Amino acid sequence: MSFLDSWHEEKQSAWLYRALAACEPDAKIAELFRALAAAADVQAEKWLASAGHPAPPAFAPSARARITAGLARAFGPRRVRHMLAAMKVRGLSVYDSQRSLAGHLMPTSVKEVGARHKGHGGGNLRAAVFGVNDGLVSNTSLIMGVAGAAVGADFVLASGVAGLLAGALSMAAGEYVSMRSQREMFEYQIGLERDELREYPEEEAEELALIYQARGMQLEEARRVTRELVKNEANALDALAREELGLNPDDLGSPWGAAIYSFLAFSLGAIIPLLPFLFGLPLQRSVMIAAIAAGIALFGVGAALSLFTGRSALAGGLRMVLIGGGAGGATWLIGSLLGAAIQ
Repeated sequence: MSFLDSWHEEKQSAWLYRALAACEPDAKIAELFRALAAAADVQAEKWLASAGHPAPPAFAPSARARITAGLARAFGPRRVRHMLAAMKVRGLSVYDSQRSLAGHLMPTSVKEVGARHKGHGGGNLRAAVFGVNDGLVSNTSLIMGVAGAAVGADFVLASGVAGLLAGALSMAAGEYVSMRSQREMFEYQIGLERDELREYPEEEAEELALIYQARGMQLEEARRVTRELVKNEANALDALAREELGLNPDDLGSPWGAAIYSFLAFSLGAIIPLLPFLFGLPLQRSVMIAAIAAGIALFGVGAALSLFTGRSALAGGLRMVLIGGGAGGATWLIGSLLGAAIQ
């Protein structure tokens, strides 16, 4: 990227910050955006000086920036924060629903920055439970709907296998695209941050300090921490990714790994109601066994989800049985009506 390209990026960021400040209902966040706009203007002037231009060229925001700003005005900056991250808008960690501006603990040393985000490995387990649940509910509903039409057990088996493969492949493809897109955005944005950190460490430290101030830290204390922080590139980039971009580097796994993981989790859930039909049992008996097996599995999934929600395992299990049972019952009824109409 040339110096002029970097100048345009910063000017566009400043324009977006001011547009966001104008439509942000939270006064503290709006003030942060105004401060970041001023910092972006300063950074743009430095890029212009590096390019050797005596006077700034004409600036106009891109169509993409105008569309993003329009969506922010219509729906609020919080709802389009992922689009904003791709537009080089910083400070998006203030929109993290799991943090509060005043309640989130700020780092008081560089060592804390490297350590305070480690050890949170529950995301994969939670995703696996939801993947199993998706496969279980969707394929149980499909099997019940087809069985309700009073077709043969072989046709139900074929439909269930098709539903398993279609759902698992769809989940895997969606997870791959999602993870790949997120990783590409992160790599691009962190590359920009690395370049700016090496060229202008003081300005990057000031931007980060402004974000910490918006989140409850005293400005002078924030400046002390961030000046020390930018001396270590790895820790600085980790903090910039989290606080400026609102991204968690620990969540950026392998796209292929995520796809395989989703495929297996969905398949594990989807095969449970399918198992009775693999043994050549009569249709009604297979449906009964499939419903019981699915009910037990749904209860287990609901109880497992209570580990993440803090609810009672019994209440969580029963709720999931009711939801899955309702879906299966509805598709059974629809299948029965369609079967009667066709016959």
